[in-house]
Amino acid sequence: MKNTTVRFPAEWEPADAVLIAWPHENTDWAYMLPEVRACYAEIIKAIIKRAKIIIAAPDVPELGFLAEDERERVIYFPVLTNDTWTRDYGPITTVASDGILHFNDFKFNGWGLKFAADKDNLVTSQLHECGLLDGIRDNRLSFVLEGGSIESDGAGTLLTTADCLLSPNRNGSDSEGQIVNYLKETLGVHTVHMLHYGALEGDDTDGHIDTLVRIAPPGDVIFYTGCSDTGDVRHYKQLHDMFNELQQLRTAAGLPYHLIELPMPEPVYDPEDGHRLPATYANFLILNGAVLLPVYGQPLHDMTATMAIKAAMPDYEVVPIDCSALIRQHGSLHCATMQLPKGSLSL
Repeated sequence: MKNTTVRFPAEWEPADAVLIAWPHENTDWAYMLPEVRACYAEIIKAIIKRAKIIIAAPDVPELGFLAEDERERVIYFPVLTNDTWTRDYGPITTVASDGILHFNDFKFNGWGLKFAADKDNLVTSQLHECGLLDGIRDNRLSFVLEGGSIESDGAGTLLTTADCLLSPNRNGSDSEGQIVNYLKETLGVHTVHMLHYGALEGDDTDGHIDTLVRIAPPGDVIFYTGCSDTGDVRHYKQLHDMFNELQQLRTAAGLPYHLIELPMPEPVYDPEDGHRLPATYANFLILNGAVLLPVYGQPLHDMTATMAIKAAMPDYEVVPIDCSALIRQHGSLHCATMQLPKGSLSL
């Protein structure tokens, strides 16, 4: 029997497509469908210029905002969904040493049993069963893992957070050591950096890494969410302590990371009940030479985040997309998308 190893690709590696789920009447978006669909339209228009797109929805969405040739790059996937956060229930793809792609189907339980997830939890298996994906589906449904909770450099290093992965409502019977070993075995990584500080008010995910810290090419650059307001009692100390943790991390070569701060947006509050929303610039998507960056109608902060990414990633086009509507349900652009690496599609 041939022995193979697997590798967890970095997000900036070439992608065939992006998986999204269209907001519909039976999701939590029902009360604001026009606003959130307008936001999704902008995200789709940015993606379609760079990759194909798979749209999961119970009914065919109206895509009149796309040109005819662009609509040819859309793959409609008929499926029931609870919600639209495909980052957390879509396939987490690894590449075997023999070149075969493995679509890891981990269990999604609504971020620690907070929300219904019975339909979302079936999406990855249904994607594979209908023949869209070219590779092997690995059944990992005995382990809870969300795509937004892990960040890969493509070369064996993984970033994650303790608050999320050690949550008692996810894999509560496992110790930190058992969880780390499982991630190493299934994702083919040799190093797991687990941060113990960092959180955003209004975040339902227990501190997903993709709201706080992101690895950028070539793999020794880290963007992190900072907070300079000493009066922000919810964020200042947590993010300062997280920064101190990041300063202690080392690359596989034994060198410190190049740390680049992204600003904390001015507080954004829900217009319905006034609670603070988890707006963050770290929730960007790197896709085939571009960075799709969520912005929030704050010219100074939006520009500061854009310029920070442009300076560190000069070969990438930065595409700001207003995600003010998207954060109304406590997620942003990265949460709403899941890239599928080159070779993923059978079409």
